[in-house]
Amino acid sequence: MTVSEDEALRLVVSLHRLLRSLRRAGGPLNIPPTQLIVISQLIEFGPLRIGEIAERVPCSQPTATTSVASLESGGYVYREPDPTDGRAIRVLVTDAGREVLQSVAHSEAAILVERLRLLPDEDVVTVLAADPVLRALTRE
Repeated sequence: MTVSEDEALRLVVSLHRLLRSLRRAGGPLNIPPTQLIVISQLIEFGPLRIGEIAERVPCSQPTATTSVASLESGGYVYREPDPTDGRAIRVLVTDAGREVLQSVAHSEAAILVERLRLLPDEDVVTVLAADPVLRALTRE
């Protein structure tokens, strides 16, 4: 199947608008979205070096460094020497980091549930069926 760039652009804009509206409806965040992604990557993949974080987020290495510094000052992550290379540092998530990500995710999920209840059942089935496909698109 051929997908036009306009169709892809409309989908990208819709996804951004949905995520932004869920974030806004969930209340003020004290953690920017990039930092939430850093936490989620650390939870999913375990300890990572700054360069690995930058690749997985994706963002620049200076952005990853700044994000980790902010998260560390908030108690959401900590750094330790890499056991395989004493010159390198790896970043690990704390329990507080896990809790804040879970709190944000649950809040946004609750809002999404309320919005899905407003849709016809067949639309809800379609949206929920898109989850595995969207997950596949996030893998590079």
